[in-house]
Amino acid sequence: MGQPGKPAPVRLVIGLLSESNQHAKIASCALEELWGSASKNMECIPFTWTNYYQSEVGDSPVRSFLSFDALIERDTLPEIKLKTNELELTLFEGKRRVNLDPGYLTLGQFFLASVKDQRQRVYIRDGIYIEPTLFFQNEEYRPFPWTYRDYASPEYRNYLLDVRQEYYGQIRS
Repeated sequence: MGQPGKPAPVRLVIGLLSESNQHAKIASCALEELWGSASKNMECIPFTWTNYYQSEVGDSPVRSFLSFDALIERDTLPEIKLKTNELELTLFEGKRRVNLDPGYLTLGQFFLASVKDQRQRVYIRDGIYIEPTLFFQNEEYRPFPWTYRDYASPEYRNYLLDVRQEYYGQIRS
């Protein structure tokens, strides 16, 4: 019979969907104040996958990612999601100019936090769900049928492979 154990800490990754590079920079600084330095970052690239956020982040949003150096415990994701939701509303005087998507990376998967229930999401607590978004197989992250199209893109998956490499070094040392 197996014995329950505490899982390894994980790598916090936050996606930023912003109105502009400047808004992303402001949000990045606020996030680093909360969770420390972020060394594996993806610079802003145009976000062209959907216009769902257009009323909040404008006609030409950009996507970037931060991956934080300090590892976190998996069960802290609800607090992180609640804090990022708060930041979305307070950073720009009540206007949501950035959408923050916190998640975490393990050697085998990448998970995103959400406040919305769906068939593939599991409720954690405090109104927060977790979604397995990508899984690692044959040396790459692969999407599930429900994975958002942008997260299934080569750009995002290659970025997460780089984060995984750094994370692997952290947990093996």
